[in-house]
Amino acid sequence: MVGDGFRVSNFFPQGYNMPQDRLSPFFLLDYNAPVDFSPREQPRGVGVHPHRGFETVTIAFKGKVAHHDSAGHSGVIGEGDVQWMTAGSGVLHKEYHEAEFSRTGGTFHMAQLWVNLPRKHKMEAPRYQPIKKEDMAQVPLPDGKSEARIIAGELFGAKGPARTWSPIIAAMVKLAAGGEARFDLPASYNSAMLVVEGAANVNSSDALTDHLVVFRNDGEEVSVTSSEGATLLVLSGEPLNEPIAAYGPFLMNTVEELQQAFKDVAAGKFGVLED
Repeated sequence: MVGDGFRVSNFFPQGYNMPQDRLSPFFLLDYNAPVDFSPREQPRGVGVHPHRGFETVTIAFKGKVAHHDSAGHSGVIGEGDVQWMTAGSGVLHKEYHEAEFSRTGGTFHMAQLWVNLPRKHKMEAPRYQPIKKEDMAQVPLPDGKSEARIIAGELFGAKGPARTWSPIIAAMVKLAAGGEARFDLPASYNSAMLVVEGAANVNSSDALTDHLVVFRNDGEEVSVTSSEGATLLVLSGEPLNEPIAAYGPFLMNTVEELQQAFKDVAAGKFGVLED
C-alpha cells in the first residue's frame, strides 16, 4: 500500500530487478490493478510529501483521484484521464481518492509513472498538465474496429497534447476482439507495454492481463493481436544517458544534489501544504 489509498505493484525498477536506467527516461512504474474500495466519508490517499527532479504521470483507468500541491495546482482526473505533474525544482504534493468516489466506493484502477527530467531541466518551475480523455488525439486503427489515444509524442500519425522535457511517446491502444495493431517505435528508444485489460499476443509472445512487456533495444517493429480484446499502455522514450541518484521522493544526478534536496525541504523552500 502507498498511503491507505493505492495498492500497487512496482514493475520497475524493483519489480523486474532491472538497472535504474534500463527504461530511461522512465524511472518507476507503480500499477494499481483493479481493487474495490468500500464507501468512506474521509478519502483514502497519500498525505503531504515532497518531490524534486522528475515528473509524476498518473493514469486513471477506473475511479477518480484528486491532488493538491504547494505550487497552487490542483485537479481531479477520472476514467481515461491523465495527470502529468512536473515536480522540477521542488514541490509538496498530496493525492487521494476524489470525494464523491470515496463516498460511493467502487473499482479503483490506476497507474503512476515517474519520468526522469534531463539534468538541464531538473530545476524547472513546477507545473501541472491535466489531460482529459477527450483532449487526447484519437486514432481509428486500420483493422476498422480498434483505436488508439495518444497522450504524448507521435504514434499512428497523430500527436498527443502532453508537453515533455525529452522525447517521449505514451499512448493507450484499445484492441477490439480479433483486433490488431502494427506500429514502429524508434530503435534508439527504451520501450515497454502494460496490459491493462484483456490479453494480447505481442511480437509472437503472449502478454497477459496486468503484465508488463519490455522490448529489446534492437529496433521495435511491434505487432499486437488480441482474440478477446485488450487495452494496452504503450511507453517509449529516448534514454537520457545521465547519472542517476535516487532516494525516496527525489530523483537527481548526484548524491550531493539529494542532500541539498533534503536541506531545502527542511528550510521550507518547497512551500507549504496542509495535510
